[in-house]
Amino acid sequence: MRIVYCGCGRFGIDSLNALKASDHKLLHIVTQPDKQSGRGRKITANDIAQWAQENNIPFTNTQNINSPESIELIKELKPDLLVVIAFGQKISEEVINIPQKGAINVHGSLLPKYRGAAPVNWAVINGETETGISIITLADKMDCGQILAQDKLQIKDEDNAQNIHDELARLSGGLLIETIDKIDADTATYTKQDDAKATLAPKLKKSDGIINFSDSAVQIHNKVRGLFPWPGTVASFICDQTNKKSPVTIMETKVVATVGQNKNVGVLDENLNVLCGEGTLKILKIKPHGSKIMDFKSFINGRGSGPGDCFITFEEQH
Repeated sequence: MRIVYCGCGRFGIDSLNALKASDHKLLHIVTQPDKQSGRGRKITANDIAQWAQENNIPFTNTQNINSPESIELIKELKPDLLVVIAFGQKISEEVINIPQKGAINVHGSLLPKYRGAAPVNWAVINGETETGISIITLADKMDCGQILAQDKLQIKDEDNAQNIHDELARLSGGLLIETIDKIDADTATYTKQDDAKATLAPKLKKSDGIINFSDSAVQIHNKVRGLFPWPGTVASFICDQTNKKSPVTIMETKVVATVGQNKNVGVLDENLNVLCGEGTLKILKIKPHGSKIMDFKSFINGRGSGPGDCFITFEEQH
């Protein structure tokens, strides 16, 4: 089949590689315009535009795929199918109807659970033990199309959003080609989603990363994993000896105890573990503001800290 790809996120790289290696024809890529990034605010092409350049695939940057120019481009390409992955733009019905076989989307959850911009993050934050990939038709409402295929992935306790994202991306390539083959052969099965079972995965904000130590150790641990690497989970550390507050990002944790109600939440116990609203949490890696990531023992030793020192919510330092 003749395929036009729409996307800008790194999540789609494995699928692009699979498309290029398949018997199908990748005609063109539609992606977002270059943006400023990094400390120098340098104009940089997104991951998909870079892939297109490296693989000699024609591509177009557009702020609006529904513009007359974009619609005319897609019509001229005469695709059989539109493949959409992490694109970041709503695609109109007019565009969806250009290809004979319509448009399909690869989504990083087991729909109808976790519809929205951050399905991987919210699955980890909420302590799910499995997630997966769904390939669906594009619909007027976000992530509400008919399901063509799904594949599951177990979430282990040590997993974080980054490695789950990468593993789902790897799973996507093979499943996408299998699905396109079935669409091409008119053997694909289209299953309507059960809207009653839908849950939402809204776009992340920096404020989502503020830790409340009144939460349970399990909740905080899941939050640290689910918000890695962005926006990260932040707190302020107070050294009792100096009364100095240090903003930090907690990078990696382990649940020591899941039970036990604690009043002095955020305080380090005799084993330098953090007392939470319920249970106890061990900090493994931490990043002080303006410094590199370090193990927690090095952080403590460098500040002459010990039992009785504590973490407080980031907002309390103002």
